[in-house]
Amino acid sequence: MKEFALLFRHVEDFDTLPEDEKPAVEKKWQDWIGGIAAQGKLIGEAGVRLASGGKVLKPAGVVTDGPFVEIRECLGGLIVVKADTLEEAVTLAHGCPAMDRGGSVEVRPIFV
Repeated sequence: MKEFALLFRHVEDFDTLPEDEKPAVEKKWQDWIGGIAAQGKLIGEAGVRLASGGKVLKPAGVVTDGPFVEIRECLGGLIVVKADTLEEAVTLAHGCPAMDRGGSVEVRPIFV
């Protein structure tokens, strides 16, 4: 089996959601990732949720605050899965909660 990264792109930050919506969103993520784990396809314990802030290193050693959402989507997190083919990994990506709110999932092979 090969390894693939499923990268979650969001159009909104989880921290900006209304508090009463957060539990349902978290449960969708737990259920979806749990379904992948139940198939024995999840590598590691769980997904990685990225904070919205940080720093960006650019050429010539320039460091800026960011990343800022200057485009429609920002990278919100990732999981690593195992699958026989890219098509199977894409099938695992179906149902990702990021897409419920206008986001997307990028599926990328990992070189090991």
